[in-house]
Amino acid sequence: MNWTQTGLLAGLILGATAALGGFTGFLIALLVGALGLVVGRLLDGELEIGDILGRGRDR
Repeated sequence: MNWTQTGLLAGLILGATAALGGFTGFLIALLVGALGLVVGRLLDGELEIGDILGRGRDR
């Protein structure tokens, strides 16, 4: 399991336990899961912070 998968799984588990059900809980789990996915991709080197912030590599 790579960092992307680990981050996504950890984010989904933390979001689910923090929310504990309902539609609001689903949205929180989705948000935290997406955050975990981004952190995992950053750690894998598949995504750079400059890509997220919109800054080019030239500067």
